[in-house]
Amino acid sequence: MARYGLVIDIAKCIGCRSCVAACKFENMVQKDNHWNFVIEYEEGEYPNVKRTFIPMNCMHCENPPCMKSCPEKAIKKNEYGVVLIDYDKCKGRRYCIAACPYGVIHYISKEKTFYPEQKTPYEKLPLKARHLLHRKKPGIAEKCTLCWHRTEKALKEGKKPGSDYDTSPACVPVCPARARFFGDLDDPESEVSKLIKKRNGKRLKEEFGTKPKVYYLF
Repeated sequence: MARYGLVIDIAKCIGCRSCVAACKFENMVQKDNHWNFVIEYEEGEYPNVKRTFIPMNCMHCENPPCMKSCPEKAIKKNEYGVVLIDYDKCKGRRYCIAACPYGVIHYISKEKTFYPEQKTPYEKLPLKARHLLHRKKPGIAEKCTLCWHRTEKALKEGKKPGSDYDTSPACVPVCPARARFFGDLDDPESEVSKLIKKRNGKRLKEEFGTKPKVYYLF
Protein backbone atom coordinates (compact mmCIF):
# COMPACT_ATOMS: atom_id res chain seq x y z
CA MET A 1 0.00 0.00 0.00
CA ALA A 2 1.27 3.45 -0.90
CA ARG A 3 2.02 5.96 1.85
CA TYR A 4 1.94 9.53 0.57
CA GLY A 5 3.98 12.44 1.84
CA LEU A 6 5.81 15.65 0.96
CA VAL A 7 9.43 16.66 0.59
CA ILE A 8 10.26 20.37 0.88
CA ASP A 9 13.66 21.67 -0.22
CA ILE A 10 14.52 24.58 2.07
CA ALA A 11 17.65 25.33 0.03
CA LYS A 12 15.42 26.14 -2.95
CA CYS A 13 12.49 27.88 -1.22
CA ILE A 14 12.44 31.62 -2.04
CA GLY A 15 9.57 32.53 0.27
CA CYS A 16 7.25 33.61 -2.55
CA ARG A 17 4.24 31.95 -0.88
CA SER A 18 2.82 30.59 -4.13
CA CYS A 19 2.06 27.43 -2.15
CA VAL A 20 0.05 29.48 0.35
CA ALA A 21 -2.02 31.14 -2.38
CA ALA A 22 -2.60 27.90 -4.30
CA CYS A 23 -3.79 26.13 -1.14
CA LYS A 24 -6.17 28.98 -0.30
CA PHE A 25 -7.67 28.92 -3.78
CA GLU A 26 -7.86 25.14 -4.19
CA ASN A 27 -9.44 24.48 -0.81
CA MET A 28 -11.24 27.80 -0.25
CA VAL A 29 -9.64 28.11 3.16
CA GLN A 30 -11.52 30.65 5.22
CA LYS A 31 -10.20 34.19 5.50
CA ASP A 32 -7.57 34.56 8.27
CA ASN A 33 -6.91 30.79 8.40
CA HIS A 34 -4.10 29.06 6.52
CA TRP A 35 -3.56 25.39 5.75
CA ASN A 36 -0.17 26.41 4.34
CA PHE A 37 2.00 29.16 5.77
CA VAL A 38 5.67 30.16 5.75
CA ILE A 39 7.90 30.86 8.76
CA GLU A 40 10.89 33.04 7.97
CA TYR A 41 13.90 34.13 9.97
CA GLU A 42 17.29 35.80 9.52
CA GLU A 43 20.71 34.53 10.52
CA GLY A 44 24.00 36.36 10.78
CA GLU A 45 24.96 40.02 11.05
CA TYR A 46 24.99 42.73 8.41
CA PRO A 47 26.28 42.53 5.73
CA ASN A 48 26.51 38.73 6.01
CA VAL A 49 22.83 38.00 6.51
CA LYS A 50 20.90 34.96 5.37
CA ARG A 51 17.11 34.66 5.28
CA THR A 52 15.58 31.19 5.60
CA PHE A 53 12.01 30.19 4.75
CA ILE A 54 10.25 27.19 6.32
CA PRO A 55 6.94 26.29 4.63
CA MET A 56 4.53 24.63 7.04
CA ASN A 57 1.41 22.52 6.65
CA CYS A 58 -0.07 19.46 8.36
CA MET A 59 2.66 16.85 8.83
CA HIS A 60 0.24 13.91 8.35
CA CYS A 61 1.95 12.08 11.17
CA GLU A 62 2.17 8.32 11.41
CA ASN A 63 1.45 8.79 15.11
CA PRO A 64 -0.84 11.86 15.09
CA PRO A 65 -1.46 13.40 18.54
CA CYS A 66 -4.45 15.30 17.14
CA MET A 67 -6.21 12.01 16.39
CA LYS A 68 -5.56 10.64 19.89
CA SER A 69 -6.80 13.82 21.57
CA CYS A 70 -10.16 14.07 19.78
CA PRO A 71 -12.98 12.83 22.05
CA GLU A 72 -15.36 12.54 19.08
CA LYS A 73 -12.91 10.41 17.05
CA ALA A 74 -13.40 12.92 14.25
CA ILE A 75 -9.80 12.66 13.04
CA LYS A 76 -8.72 9.57 11.16
CA LYS A 77 -5.71 8.40 9.18
CA ASN A 78 -6.79 6.78 5.93
CA GLU A 79 -5.23 3.70 4.34
CA TYR A 80 -2.68 5.87 2.52
CA GLY A 81 -1.51 7.62 5.67
CA VAL A 82 -3.33 10.92 5.08
CA VAL A 83 -4.80 12.43 8.26
CA LEU A 84 -8.29 13.86 7.72
CA ILE A 85 -10.98 15.56 9.81
CA ASP A 86 -14.59 14.41 9.59
CA TYR A 87 -16.46 17.73 9.69
CA ASP A 88 -19.72 16.02 10.58
CA LYS A 89 -18.22 14.51 13.73
CA CYS A 90 -16.09 17.48 14.81
CA LYS A 91 -17.61 19.45 17.71
CA GLY A 92 -14.94 22.14 17.77
CA ARG A 93 -13.56 21.25 21.20
CA ARG A 94 -10.05 22.23 19.97
CA TYR A 95 -8.14 19.50 21.82
CA CYS A 96 -6.50 18.71 18.48
CA ILE A 97 -5.18 22.26 18.22
CA ALA A 98 -3.67 22.04 21.69
CA ALA A 99 -2.18 18.61 20.99
CA CYS A 100 -0.53 19.44 17.65
CA PRO A 101 3.15 20.37 18.19
CA TYR A 102 3.33 22.02 14.76
CA GLY A 103 0.57 24.63 15.10
CA VAL A 104 -1.06 23.66 11.81
CA ILE A 105 -4.68 23.05 12.88
CA HIS A 106 -7.07 25.99 12.90
CA TYR A 107 -10.52 26.69 14.31
CA ILE A 108 -13.36 28.25 12.33
CA SER A 109 -14.96 30.60 14.84
CA LYS A 110 -17.47 32.16 12.45
CA GLU A 111 -18.13 32.46 8.75
CA LYS A 112 -15.84 35.01 7.12
CA THR A 113 -16.31 35.85 3.46
CA PHE A 114 -13.45 37.10 1.29
CA TYR A 115 -15.34 40.31 0.50
CA PRO A 116 -17.17 42.39 3.15
CA GLU A 117 -20.60 42.65 1.56
CA GLN A 118 -20.90 39.76 -0.88
CA LYS A 119 -20.05 36.10 -1.28
CA THR A 120 -17.97 34.60 -4.07
CA PRO A 121 -19.72 32.04 -6.32
CA TYR A 122 -18.01 29.24 -4.36
CA GLU A 123 -19.10 30.68 -1.01
CA LYS A 124 -22.69 30.65 -2.29
CA LEU A 125 -22.56 26.90 -2.95
CA PRO A 126 -24.49 24.84 -0.40
CA LEU A 127 -22.32 22.44 1.61
CA LYS A 128 -23.81 19.37 -0.06
CA ALA A 129 -22.64 20.62 -3.46
CA ARG A 130 -19.01 20.59 -2.32
CA HIS A 131 -16.51 17.78 -1.85
CA LEU A 132 -16.69 16.22 1.62
CA LEU A 133 -13.33 17.78 2.52
CA HIS A 134 -14.59 21.24 1.55
CA ARG A 135 -17.76 21.22 3.64
CA LYS A 136 -16.25 23.45 6.30
CA LYS A 137 -18.47 25.45 8.62
CA PRO A 138 -18.17 27.56 11.79
CA GLY A 139 -17.47 25.67 15.00
CA ILE A 140 -15.08 23.04 13.63
CA ALA A 141 -11.34 22.53 13.14
CA GLU A 142 -9.66 22.55 9.74
CA LYS A 143 -6.23 21.74 8.32
CA CYS A 144 -4.29 20.61 5.25
CA THR A 145 -5.60 17.42 3.62
CA LEU A 146 -2.67 17.02 1.20
CA CYS A 147 -5.40 17.86 -1.33
CA TRP A 148 -6.78 14.36 -0.82
CA HIS A 149 -9.65 15.13 -3.20
CA ARG A 150 -7.06 15.30 -6.00
CA THR A 151 -5.20 12.14 -4.98
CA GLU A 152 -8.46 10.25 -4.50
CA LYS A 153 -9.59 11.22 -8.01
CA ALA A 154 -6.23 10.19 -9.49
CA LEU A 155 -6.41 6.76 -7.86
CA LYS A 156 -9.95 6.19 -9.09
CA GLU A 157 -8.86 7.09 -12.63
CA GLY A 158 -5.85 4.77 -12.47
CA LYS A 159 -3.34 7.64 -12.54
CA LYS A 160 -0.18 7.91 -10.48
CA PRO A 161 -0.55 10.52 -7.71
CA GLY A 162 2.09 13.21 -8.02
CA SER A 163 2.70 12.55 -11.73
CA ASP A 164 1.28 15.85 -13.00
CA TYR A 165 -0.54 19.04 -11.99
CA ASP A 166 -3.97 17.49 -11.46
CA THR A 167 -2.73 14.52 -9.43
CA SER A 168 -0.58 16.51 -6.99
CA PRO A 169 -1.50 18.71 -4.01
CA ALA A 170 -2.09 22.24 -5.33
CA CYS A 171 0.96 23.59 -3.49
CA VAL A 172 3.41 21.34 -5.36
CA PRO A 173 3.18 22.24 -9.07
CA VAL A 174 2.84 26.00 -8.50
CA CYS A 175 6.24 26.32 -6.78
CA PRO A 176 8.44 28.36 -9.18
CA ALA A 177 11.62 27.12 -7.49
CA ARG A 178 10.46 23.48 -7.64
CA ALA A 179 11.06 23.12 -3.94
CA ARG A 180 8.10 20.84 -3.20
CA PHE A 181 7.68 17.16 -4.10
CA PHE A 182 4.84 14.70 -3.52
CA GLY A 183 4.80 10.95 -3.82
CA ASP A 184 4.85 7.48 -2.28
CA LEU A 185 7.25 7.30 0.65
CA ASP A 186 7.14 3.50 0.60
CA ASP A 187 8.30 3.28 -3.02
CA PRO A 188 12.13 3.31 -3.03
CA GLU A 189 12.05 4.39 -6.69
CA SER A 190 9.80 7.42 -6.13
CA GLU A 191 11.31 10.89 -6.38
CA VAL A 192 10.50 11.67 -2.75
CA SER A 193 12.19 8.51 -1.47
CA LYS A 194 15.30 9.15 -3.54
CA LEU A 195 15.54 12.77 -2.35
CA ILE A 196 15.16 11.78 1.30
CA LYS A 197 17.90 9.17 0.97
CA LYS A 198 20.28 11.30 -1.12
CA ARG A 199 19.87 14.52 0.87
CA ASN A 200 19.30 12.99 4.30
CA GLY A 201 15.80 14.41 4.68
CA LYS A 202 14.84 15.63 8.14
CA ARG A 203 11.50 15.72 9.96
CA LEU A 204 10.51 18.46 12.38
CA LYS A 205 10.28 17.83 16.13
CA GLU A 206 11.02 14.14 15.89
CA GLU A 207 11.46 14.09 19.65
CA PHE A 208 7.66 14.05 19.98
CA GLY A 209 7.47 10.65 18.31
CA THR A 210 4.88 11.84 15.79
CA LYS A 211 6.75 10.47 12.75
CA PRO A 212 5.74 13.15 10.23
CA LYS A 213 5.33 12.33 6.53
CA VAL A 214 6.70 15.75 5.56
CA TYR A 215 10.47 15.79 5.10
CA TYR A 216 12.74 18.83 4.78
CA LEU A 217 15.97 19.09 2.79
CA PHE A 218 18.45 21.60 4.22
